[in-house]
Amino acid sequence: MTTTHPAPAPIAAAIPHPLDPLTPDEIRAAARIIREARPLGDSGRFVTIELREPSKEALAAPSANGAIPREAFAILLDRDSNTTYEAVADLGAQTLRSWSERPGIQPYFLFEEFGDAVTITRNHPEWRAAAERRGADPDNVHLESQPAGLYDNPDEEGKRILRVIAYRQPKKDDAPWAQPIEGLVCLVDVQRREVVRLVDEENAPIPKGSGNYDLDAVGPVRSDLKPLDIVQPEGVSFTMNGYELAWQRWRMRVGFTPREGLVLYQIAYQDPAQGQEAAPRSVCYRASLGELVVPYGSTGPGQYWRNFFDSGEAGIGRFANSLELGCDCLGSITYLDAVWTNDQGEPVTVGNAICIHEEDFGVLWKHNDIFQDGNGSAVRRSRRFVISYFATVGNYDYGFYWYFYQDGSIEVEIKLTGVVLTQGVPDGAQPQTATLIDQNLSAPNHQHLFCFRLDLDVDGPVNTVHEIHSEPLPAGPENPHGNAFCSVATPLTSEQGAIRDADPACARYWKVINPARTNAAGLPTGYALIPGETVAMMAAPDSSPGRRAGFARHQLWVTPNAEGERYPAGDYPNLHPGGDGLPRWTQADRPLENQDVVLWYTVGVNHIVRPEEWPVSPVHRTGFALKPWAFFDRNPALDVAPPSHCH
Repeated sequence: MTTTHPAPAPIAAAIPHPLDPLTPDEIRAAARIIREARPLGDSGRFVTIELREPSKEALAAPSANGAIPREAFAILLDRDSNTTYEAVADLGAQTLRSWSERPGIQPYFLFEEFGDAVTITRNHPEWRAAAERRGADPDNVHLESQPAGLYDNPDEEGKRILRVIAYRQPKKDDAPWAQPIEGLVCLVDVQRREVVRLVDEENAPIPKGSGNYDLDAVGPVRSDLKPLDIVQPEGVSFTMNGYELAWQRWRMRVGFTPREGLVLYQIAYQDPAQGQEAAPRSVCYRASLGELVVPYGSTGPGQYWRNFFDSGEAGIGRFANSLELGCDCLGSITYLDAVWTNDQGEPVTVGNAICIHEEDFGVLWKHNDIFQDGNGSAVRRSRRFVISYFATVGNYDYGFYWYFYQDGSIEVEIKLTGVVLTQGVPDGAQPQTATLIDQNLSAPNHQHLFCFRLDLDVDGPVNTVHEIHSEPLPAGPENPHGNAFCSVATPLTSEQGAIRDADPACARYWKVINPARTNAAGLPTGYALIPGETVAMMAAPDSSPGRRAGFARHQLWVTPNAEGERYPAGDYPNLHPGGDGLPRWTQADRPLENQDVVLWYTVGVNHIVRPEEWPVSPVHRTGFALKPWAFFDRNPALDVAPPSHCH
């Protein structure tokens, strides 16, 4: 855990809370416990070691912190036998609590396997001959190993496969994506360490353009901007106690996992209307990215199989960036490190992975009362609290931003940038499923589908979800002038009925209410999930990505909170035929009224690439909001102080 000045929030040392991520020492201890109890030999590898989170019920018990054992959950892979194991180590008792084999599944890939696939491909005689025939030096080609997906090919069944694609790289420091060697794909079985199949369909020349965007390639840069400094001379307005945060009336805990990345726990609001001694009101117990799938829509031999699960196949948290003050974050910043586990079970620390700060966000509320002489204008400026991190997975960079506002609102914003994947095209071709971005070079149509898992606990865990839409009243006595419309609420009573789609035409949103709590007007307290930009998956339901990412066919799913239901495509989507996760769980059609509900919301980005997004893409922003709906009696930001620097 690190901080960077100027004026960061103070961080107090504390005994680990049951939800705090594992420390490097705890990861080492867990690996040692497992090795001593279950030695795997030279072929054993650690896929992950992370906190085994206690249940909500255990945390709610009196004196929970001292009574809850500190446990580590580990996934291991025996590379020689291609066998996966799960283990739980009790760090306090220094014992192995559980050990089980998971037959027939594939955990996400090891970094060692990505490297092996590249080495095996580069040394393969047929691949080298194919690269040379196309005019590329095999030793100076950039190779990218990518998850293979699962297709109905008998020679791939039961194997741990990566696909390796190639880009000609004229100079060592050139950006590699500009010159794809189209139609040349090497399928590597990383367990047997052998080539399964070489795809060699020479259907397009290697493009000759450059994808460089460094200063030497760009030329003179703009020099007409004056310095813009953000300073907080009296320090920041938030406090930290370990991983616990307090800002204005918000309270929460920060966590991090190798698979999900940033996780927020126990989000609550200290409401003065409840009395100064009252406990903070709960809003959300746990919020995280459950899965990110990127399906591509091009049909060529080097393209059709691309549908990447950046969480379940790669572990997006393992690709967190180390952020730099003044570049990635601006102002008075407090940072947290992130820790994950390498293939040997050793901790890897990413310094300054999580950026925490506050920023001005324009006008919070304002009114100019023309009927008052002289003093009719009132305005308050908005300050928002930001928790963010960036992950780079292959060619793409994703920023995940959680914003907390003084009016009780929460926003999630995803910033997509980086470099688009490219495809070579023949001379004069106009591809139907891609955009031409340079001579003989196109960028395939694709989507980014982010499924967030939101365990909302609005004033407690017993909640009901309503779908809200607006519709005009029928012409008649209740609508004599044709202008009347109303808001219609429909309770989502069971899982099958709660598989829903966004509909901006009728302003559809979803409200999580606590039927046992009301505000001053007698309305049940609630929080509303407001959709932003989104889209459903374009791949057919019976396609490989359609089966594996069934959750992405709809924007909203609701389930009762259940142990073991954390990932919308299932625990192990890597090389899986599909159907697991939300589509399987919701077949039970469990009741949802007055339950501890979990909302699964998918933010979809339909990326039809613009030429202006090459060779590096400007940030594209998307997301959603959680807004209080009768959670308060009136505007909770009335007591924000007036700005003190008006001129």
